[in-house]
Amino acid sequence: MRLFISALLLALRLVAAEDGSAAWLRYAPVPHAANTSRITPSEIVALNSTKSSPVYTAGQELQRGIAGIFGRKLNVSAQASSALSTIVVGTLETFTDAYGDFDEAEDLEEDGFFLCATGDKVVIVGQNERGALYGAFEYLSRLAQGHISSVSFISNPSAPIRWTNEWDNLDGSIERGFAGPSIFFRNGFVVDNVTRVAEYARLLASIRINGIIINNVNADVQVLSARNIEGLARLADVMRPYGVQLGISLNFASPEDFGKLNSYDPLDPKVDAWWANVTNQIYAKVPDMAGYLVKANSEGQAGPLTYNRTLADGANMFARAVEPYGGVVMFRAFVYDNHINETDWKADRANAQLEFFQNLDGKFNDNVVVQIKYGPIDFQVREPASPLFSALHHTNTAIELQITQEYLGQQCHLVYLAPLWKEILEFDLRADGRPSKVKDIVSSERFNRPLGGYAGVVNVGTNSTWLGSHLAMSNLYAYGRLAWDPSLESEAILQDWIRLTFGFDQKVLNTITDMSMKSWPAYENYSGNLGIQTLTDITYTHFGPNPASQDNNGWGQWTRADKFSIGMDRTVNNGTGNAGNYPPEIANMYENIETTPDNLLLWFHHVPYTQRLKSGKTVIQHFYDAHYEGSAVAQTFVKQWESLKGKVDMERYEHVLFRQVFQAGHSLVWRDSINEFYHNLSEIPDDLRRVGNHPYRLEAEDMRLVGYKPYSVSPFETASGYTAIVTTSNSSVGVATANITFASGTYDVAVNYYDLIGGKAQYHLEIGNRTIGAWTGDLEDKLGHTPSIYLDGHSATRITFKGVEVRRGNMVKITGQPNGIEPAPIDYISFLPPGIVD
Repeated sequence: MRLFISALLLALRLVAAEDGSAAWLRYAPVPHAANTSRITPSEIVALNSTKSSPVYTAGQELQRGIAGIFGRKLNVSAQASSALSTIVVGTLETFTDAYGDFDEAEDLEEDGFFLCATGDKVVIVGQNERGALYGAFEYLSRLAQGHISSVSFISNPSAPIRWTNEWDNLDGSIERGFAGPSIFFRNGFVVDNVTRVAEYARLLASIRINGIIINNVNADVQVLSARNIEGLARLADVMRPYGVQLGISLNFASPEDFGKLNSYDPLDPKVDAWWANVTNQIYAKVPDMAGYLVKANSEGQAGPLTYNRTLADGANMFARAVEPYGGVVMFRAFVYDNHINETDWKADRANAQLEFFQNLDGKFNDNVVVQIKYGPIDFQVREPASPLFSALHHTNTAIELQITQEYLGQQCHLVYLAPLWKEILEFDLRADGRPSKVKDIVSSERFNRPLGGYAGVVNVGTNSTWLGSHLAMSNLYAYGRLAWDPSLESEAILQDWIRLTFGFDQKVLNTITDMSMKSWPAYENYSGNLGIQTLTDITYTHFGPNPASQDNNGWGQWTRADKFSIGMDRTVNNGTGNAGNYPPEIANMYENIETTPDNLLLWFHHVPYTQRLKSGKTVIQHFYDAHYEGSAVAQTFVKQWESLKGKVDMERYEHVLFRQVFQAGHSLVWRDSINEFYHNLSEIPDDLRRVGNHPYRLEAEDMRLVGYKPYSVSPFETASGYTAIVTTSNSSVGVATANITFASGTYDVAVNYYDLIGGKAQYHLEIGNRTIGAWTGDLEDKLGHTPSIYLDGHSATRITFKGVEVRRGNMVKITGQPNGIEPAPIDYISFLPPGIVD
């Protein structure tokens, strides 16, 4: 009977809709739960009675998890028990007080835990309260994945700092947030209802994140208002039971802009005293505040350089303020001049980190951590590891990773990021000719520093999926796992997440694993390869393609592409000298074009389009081929996900399918835009004659137009044939018709159009007087990416109607009803035979 009930529960769980809010903490029944529940302990002892304690939380979480997994509700007691069938969770101190000596005590480090599960006896001992909670989550994770076997081990963190950065603004918006408004702020103040914040702290604790910066690095001075400081206390109170410490970003100019001083000079005693006073006020309300995050003298932000002070002078001012409370200052190395001159062959934004920080090594206080983006530019699809990691031997460092996919598809494209991060973390910089992997530098092991660790830019919102996409949550999960133990393998982390999020079906596991592990290489192939960076629009939304935007501006993300050649010359011999910023062994590799890996060729070398790669292909042919290959992989994701229908609950199935269909279409926009741009620039043909040759397309501008007119799209390459059609006014209906010249048969009919923010145009497609489909340009309500008000690579999208019977000579008619600023724009219609992608 019990087995039947278990099977029934599993079946119900499969068909029940899930909105993603539980993420990987679903605690769904596991296969054969009825058979294994007999070896589950019969009670829980949480050696703490204070409800704000993470140990108390651990007891409640264990009760909740076992109820979900095994259908058994265990009692939780705060008193030590001699019963054999017990889960005991507590700190090292409380455990030894209750049960005597603990042999493994000396091996436990801060936040670490010991887990011993043998039959129905489970012991979870944390070095501190947070460690005890982490051990409880580890035990539940194993149970939730069906791992019931006996274990006994100690787990310690790789680094003490494992924080997230949230770029939330006080008005409730989120910079580079793709999942709705802020869970922390609304209308200038901390929110009153903090339930969602507590739920997020629980998620973070389950992956062993111990700190969170809640506001944008481009900080608003009003975060320091009395009302907001009270709000910070409210937030800290609900995160404290999960061991997650609150921190805030600061605006360097606050003493002047908020405090009404006439200066924000870090060496001015009045400024120093002002910050000390503000810090005292905050710690009076939040005594365990993690510390501050500071972005200074970058992208127009105020900072110490305004007063000819050093960045260390600025960081140390904050360090002095928080030092009495054990606080930490995370000081971003993202400092550069965004008005540099591209005509200067030696100019290079990638050198900025070294230029600003190298000579300050050893001058930062011990509670300052320099937070370094993983590459020298800005979260691109591929960058070399930042040389700054190997240059700071006497300074605490942390690596900054980006979970929110700012440059990598903004959660509308599947891109599993753990393999990218692993590549950086495992890279050996060979400082002083010795092993110097990035993971060992930021853990503080390599240079023996007191602090170090990880900062992940997450940007969760109020969307039930947290990040706007169910599959994107694998990146948040992987970030926490790698911050704790960077030796873990990307695929193993992914598969843990899949089992916890989607269950035990082997086809589901295999399919999502395959899709995810292919996703970063595919995105790199169709967005920007050979180290050229992500060829997105860097001056606008950072979402769609616009390779020309990289050059001829002061932002320094240049490609130096011209008619004959492409790439940044970063050699010492003839270029910007960036290669020489690395330790000699690495510098020599990057200096020499023969030893530079092809996937970083254009990062370090300026070459003709006809330069031969190690594969034998020319650079330009590799571009053409890679963009076709990458977009072809994106098409397979749709069919792979469709194969899981009935194996994933319908709510999540439909949600993911919608995004995979969008990605498949948008990858073609990327493919055609990048290939057409460089084909037009270089005038070198594609060996396979694909670029610019689309025999299955009917260009909208070539149709008979009534109420529509041709429109020259900018950038030109984001429209097939450089031209689209728009309605002649924003109040008149447009009609485009043509007679079909393709052979009679069954086709997938795809319409590429533009979906702008600021309007919801309506479309109606007919073939041979039959309605094929109707839709609304309302992706702004369905996708979280940064929208566009223009016809461009950000707003370009497609809709496909499958299995349409078409006869030669039929009239195809598309009607567009404009709305708002959206003039029902259409690029082309494709008639695709089965298995063909144009």
